[in-house]
Amino acid sequence: MDSHGRTSADGERLTSGRAGRMLVTLSIGWAVVQGGRFVLSPLLPAIIADLGITEATAGIAFAALGGVYALTQYPSGRLSDRWSRATLIVPGLVVMIVGFALLSGVESYLPFVLASVVIGLGKGLFAIPSRALVSDLYVERRGRALGVFTAGTDVGGLLASAAAVVVLASATWHAPFVPVAVALAVVAVVFVGLSDEPYRVEPASLDVSTTVRRLVASGDQRRTLVAFALFYFMVGGFINFFPTYLAQAKGFSESLASVAFAVVFVVGFATKPVAGGLSDRFRRQDVSAAGLAVAAVALAVIVVADSSLVVWASTLVLALGYKTQFPLADAIVMDDAPADGMGADLGAARALFLTASAVGPAYVGIVATYAGYTLAFGSLAASLLVAALFVWR
Repeated sequence: MDSHGRTSADGERLTSGRAGRMLVTLSIGWAVVQGGRFVLSPLLPAIIADLGITEATAGIAFAALGGVYALTQYPSGRLSDRWSRATLIVPGLVVMIVGFALLSGVESYLPFVLASVVIGLGKGLFAIPSRALVSDLYVERRGRALGVFTAGTDVGGLLASAAAVVVLASATWHAPFVPVAVALAVVAVVFVGLSDEPYRVEPASLDVSTTVRRLVASGDQRRTLVAFALFYFMVGGFINFFPTYLAQAKGFSESLASVAFAVVFVVGFATKPVAGGLSDRFRRQDVSAAGLAVAAVALAVIVVADSSLVVWASTLVLALGYKTQFPLADAIVMDDAPADGMGADLGAARALFLTASAVGPAYVGIVATYAGYTLAFGSLAASLLVAALFVWR
């Protein structure tokens, strides 16, 4: 075992041993973070009404969260290589606790944006070091382990959908965020108890130019970066506005739209570990391209469908295709990264991906406000198709 906790393949158990306990803890933490983030989507109509804002201004607030999250990716990854993973993970959890506590009490738009920015900062400090720590612990089963970790997103989405149904029926939209803050505090305590890494802060160069040159060294790498940037652009727009889209453009009730939103995460929970495992056996780019193409077709069908049954079926297929991408995108980047620069490479790549993701909700909000949801979501389907072609090449 090295200074970052790397283990041999013999110790790469997913739920037991030191590696397994750490994987479970980080996955639960990620599930809680994403649950707090995703509950905003089904609650968006209530937030818009309560704060007196529009889809466009709501999209800008989500873009602010995503933008800060994106900008923090590279520094947190690079510094976790030079200091330790725990030195970034624990402060990230603390900052998110503050952000969600702030969100529980906002009554106007600007504090809403401020709380969103604080949450984005904390997520940025947590996301890359936690993924890098998982990759430190798992080498032969890296794809499967990252599939388990990223499936935390889908557990969080399911919790968010369930919470939204309860909140819409019986409480104000502020209600879910104190429980999220408390749960993150518990995760922080457990992580500190499990981690044996030192906590250190010392002078360290970000060395952005070296990392960027390494990431864009070949045409294949450049096409891969563009492909996943397009994919994350789609994710940012889709995940923030899908329930509202179903309610306003497809005739779903708010509660039924929340259920459809939950279906996406149910499929993702089952899909991500399987997709990660397949990518350990077959070429990751081939698995990714197939998923992107399936998702592009399914989203295009949703856009043109008049039947609720077709929308439901296409939502299932869309989720199957696009949820395969999350463990694969991370693994593809880290496969090519040097052992002592894994956090930096992943952080730089995800900074690009998440900048594109941050643009997504602003784009959809503005286009939906002024040109309609059909154009907004139709262009998201087109971006998936282009991404599939780039990854396949």
